[in-house]
Amino acid sequence: MGSGMTGGRALGRRFGWLWAAYAVSAYGTGLGFGAFPLIAVLVLHSGPAEVSALSAAGLAVGAVVAVPLGPWVEFRRKRPVMVAMDLTRFAALMSVPAAFALGLLSFAQLLVVSVVAAAAKIAFNAAGGAYLKTLVPPEDLLVANARFESTTWASTVAGPPLGGLAIGMFGPVATVMADAVSYLLSALCVRTIGGGEPRPTRTGARRLRAGDLLEGWRLILAHRALRRMFCNTILVNGLIMATEPLLAVLLLGHLGFTPWQYGLAFALPCVGGLVGARLARRLVARFGQRTVMRAAGALRAIWPVGLAFVQPGVPGIMLVIAVQFGLVTCCGVFNPVVSTYRLEHTDPGRVARTLAAWSVSGSATIAALTAVWGLLAAITGPRTAIAVAGVLLLATPLLLPRREDTPRERPHDALRDAAVRTGLGTRSGPGSDRSQGAEIVGDR
Repeated sequence: MGSGMTGGRALGRRFGWLWAAYAVSAYGTGLGFGAFPLIAVLVLHSGPAEVSALSAAGLAVGAVVAVPLGPWVEFRRKRPVMVAMDLTRFAALMSVPAAFALGLLSFAQLLVVSVVAAAAKIAFNAAGGAYLKTLVPPEDLLVANARFESTTWASTVAGPPLGGLAIGMFGPVATVMADAVSYLLSALCVRTIGGGEPRPTRTGARRLRAGDLLEGWRLILAHRALRRMFCNTILVNGLIMATEPLLAVLLLGHLGFTPWQYGLAFALPCVGGLVGARLARRLVARFGQRTVMRAAGALRAIWPVGLAFVQPGVPGIMLVIAVQFGLVTCCGVFNPVVSTYRLEHTDPGRVARTLAAWSVSGSATIAALTAVWGLLAAITGPRTAIAVAGVLLLATPLLLPRREDTPRERPHDALRDAAVRTGLGTRSGPGSDRSQGAEIVGDR
């Protein structure tokens, strides 16, 4: 990994360290998956309402706290911001096992830590995406995105089962401690990247103005294709994530799945994410970015409605695995391609604000839809609520950029695609404009 190699294509030592930073924190997050709800239930004896509030409020309040961070990150060196956000998450998460050891852990502390971690994640992603634009040349943009996407799915496959084993052996806060340490290691990797980073120059007023807080949204909404992509991604992600707790209730409660069956049904399909991420570059080289983005974006919307028809026993498990595999494979293709598309259409001096606005909106939408679908499930039952989300998802391809919204490929795009096909590509020189890049953590 340190060499930045995969598929015979080198991105350099500095990218290798950036990738290592992402990988170690991704596996830490995988180990700590679901740790806070588990601690709330097993240690603090919280009820369903409190557990739902912990998930939704952490995202929502964290998104609000992160609103001013986009403009703040834009005009600062990105690596120090990334290190600071990693250390912030390390300190916040380590406070949980410390308080547990002292017998002082409370629900309020879990809520505060959730908010801090959510806000720091948004700031880190904004800084990381802007920094990667200066690190990776345009012809390697999709390669870098695909590597991050592959790492995400690999950590999702391995992390939760290992986390469950660690909790069984070492107690309920073990995975939180592992997650915290992963951010410390990530900060060390970012610090090790080395090399200079010029301070961004700011035009206009030097102090942060109220209008700067909304600049990211103005940039997105003023661009027709980005506006449609923005609406599509936040709605699809919000509807998918809103049904996750309802699926747990349906499968574990109503249908009698055992915990290991539930874990297997959602961990095994993540292999599809690895497959999709590895196929993304080849599909774009053959069919073009616009076609792949629209096709994968539409296909990922057709799968979730199948979860409304799951039944008990082995047939039910196989249906969940099949549906999740199809969904995750399509997401594995779509995510790196749309991250590439998004940054290709973002001005280099406005990347952090755009990414922050996108992440804030995504987190807020997930929080809001999770609350709404929880209420809907209480009225109609989890299966009906899941079906409603699935039907709504079938309409989301209408929000994808239309053919007339996306510009035709320019001659230099064709040359870049040819370089991708041959596995060559010309690395930009020191004075060239590396105005393309990838977000370090793609939104799923």
